[in-house]
Amino acid sequence: MNAPHWRPGGRAELRQLLAQEWDVLIVGGGICGAGILLEASRRGLRALLVEQRDFAWGTSSRSSKLVHGGLRYLKEGQFALTRESVHEREALLREAAGLVEPQSFAFGDYVGRKPGRRAFLLGLAIYDRMAGQRSRHYYPRDEFLQLAPHIDVEGLRGGMCYTDAKTDDARLVMRVLQEAQQHGGTAFNYLSVQGLLREGGSVRGAQLRDELDAGGATHMVQAKVVISATGAWANALRAQGGAPRRLRPLRGSHLLLPAWRLPLAQAVSLMHPQDGRPVFAFPWEGVTLVGTTDLDHGEDLCHEAAITRVEVDYLMTALRRQFPELDLREDDIIATYAGVRPVIDSGQADPSKETREHALWLENGLLTITGGKLTTFRVMALDALKQAKTLLPGWNDDLRQQPIFATAPALHYRRGLPPGQASRLQGRYGAQAQALLDAAHPAELQTIPGTETLWAQLRWAARHEAVQHLDDLLLRRTRVGLLLRNGAAAILPRVKAICQPELGWSEQRWRTEESAYLALCEAHYSLPPEQGTKRQYG
Repeated sequence: MNAPHWRPGGRAELRQLLAQEWDVLIVGGGICGAGILLEASRRGLRALLVEQRDFAWGTSSRSSKLVHGGLRYLKEGQFALTRESVHEREALLREAAGLVEPQSFAFGDYVGRKPGRRAFLLGLAIYDRMAGQRSRHYYPRDEFLQLAPHIDVEGLRGGMCYTDAKTDDARLVMRVLQEAQQHGGTAFNYLSVQGLLREGGSVRGAQLRDELDAGGATHMVQAKVVISATGAWANALRAQGGAPRRLRPLRGSHLLLPAWRLPLAQAVSLMHPQDGRPVFAFPWEGVTLVGTTDLDHGEDLCHEAAITRVEVDYLMTALRRQFPELDLREDDIIATYAGVRPVIDSGQADPSKETREHALWLENGLLTITGGKLTTFRVMALDALKQAKTLLPGWNDDLRQQPIFATAPALHYRRGLPPGQASRLQGRYGAQAQALLDAAHPAELQTIPGTETLWAQLRWAARHEAVQHLDDLLLRRTRVGLLLRNGAAAILPRVKAICQPELGWSEQRWRTEESAYLALCEAHYSLPPEQGTKRQYG
């Protein structure tokens, strides 16, 4: 089922929809909020989600794209968190095939490098035991070099391989929202909370502002429960009730390089030569993704995060050390991006040692859930609803886990569909995959050069996926703005030919959107300037 209010012009019914009384109002359109909307709506609750920017605009489109069990958490003794993450990873691999895919990781065994072979294999054995499988292998030097060519050979004794998973994080959010709408859930982007409504001192709704309305139209929305799933932005909403700050926003930045410059069949994981932090590079969407940093983010969260000069140097140092023969340079970088993680502040001096577990706080009727990670969004959603039950008299669902996604119907064969695209589309669009194919115009089932994205995906997003600005389309509904240089500027004429009629934008509106989009890419998704960065890493 396609939500009518997601189509261009569909917000005409906004006031009427918001005037309903809701059981649950969810603030935040990332993976956590989307998961709560799905779990609430499939259990019969009248659930509304609102997002002040675009769906997945924050952390959930800027993650490391990994659906992982958190191997490094074993080192910190966080066995329960690792077990929970591994269980959710396996569920997503089963139920979201084509969107969540296995990814093999290779880790070199170097003389004097920690963790050593014995400790690493012990951790992998525990990891595999939790997943009920054996994916770990140790390879002698020559065999390992065949699996991970171009790596540094000095001191190399061999290497370990193990399996985790990867995804397109923004598409995962959209798939969860789509599933929620099939159960009756409602989701709007570009609706911001201006204030919380209270009754007897407890939160009972919110005043919302339509960010797309030139006059700043506001709406009073009543709800039995208000759940803040705003991630790193949670401190601001909690502060309206006088609650103290509990979050430590941490920035993780990434590089994207052409696959031909950093060709990888396996993901390669290494410990950074400066501080021993894990750094990785792996194939993603036709390019090679490199990450990540872990820094306190002191910038205004109202502005998009961006990589700093020091972070570029940090990641490039790791690449040059691990792949010395490739002579990698900054001009090889296609794009950059940075996300802000919502981490609970426990006062650790080293940001990387802060726990990644999620937390819930019920404060005067406002339920906040934050922390956690992409992999465990279902666990977080169910924990939030368990807390919310006390505010929903008469609702007694047992909240047992259900399959995350319904089984998508098989696609009818379409001539010209590239190999592997059927599974890919089913994973990303579920029951809507066939309709996407049927809506494609001639030649739109070809992939956009340099990516694994079909031109038809642009048309579908413009027609059915609540695209309000050009960056919604090119940075989140599809990822071509990250995968092609200069925000995919070279293909914008064809993007315009496909999408402008679907969006109903005038020539002036398109020019305005294109100009704003290209400026955004230059400021936040490109290399930072050589001078002017004061922040030090570590």
